[in-house]
Amino acid sequence: MGLAKSIGVRGDPILNHNFVVTLLDTSSTLSTLKSVAMSVAFDVVLGGFMECTGLEVAMQVEEYREGGRNGEVLKFPGHLSWSNITLKKGIGGTGMWDWITEFGEGKGKRRDGLIVLMSDLHVPNNIWYFRRGLPLTYTAPSMNATQSEVAVESVVISHEGVYQVPYVWLGASAAGAIAGFAT
Repeated sequence: MGLAKSIGVRGDPILNHNFVVTLLDTSSTLSTLKSVAMSVAFDVVLGGFMECTGLEVAMQVEEYREGGRNGEVLKFPGHLSWSNITLKKGIGGTGMWDWITEFGEGKGKRRDGLIVLMSDLHVPNNIWYFRRGLPLTYTAPSMNATQSEVAVESVVISHEGVYQVPYVWLGASAAGAIAGFAT
């Protein structure tokens, strides 16, 4: 009998509603990245997004038709490409707007990000890290006087790669892995 079963912890699949998103300037020092990874381990909530989509990676396949092998196509792995990430949240400030408009003023900074999916016990289960995020689109909330819905803003982020980071209970391994991606 494993430890989890002996203390009554169930092995149910992780639900998708318990997550935290953190955005950092890419100019942040490596120690900042490590401290964020460590803070996740100690249940410090750093983001309030209600939806995160686009954690996708696809591999291009190169096809080659070799002479003398009619009817067969050899396939070789090609480049990886990542989808844009879309973040949505209830409007509550100007941070998302400021991020994209600062690029128009020549003052914009790319941001790295951590997306942490947590268990029902609020323990990090999966961590994704994206590098050098660049805001492509900001969408302000739709407004309609006949409805009483939450005013939601969204930002679409292009980036230079998403990596899944291994996580251990105290986060030290995750911090080291993030440090490896940041270089």
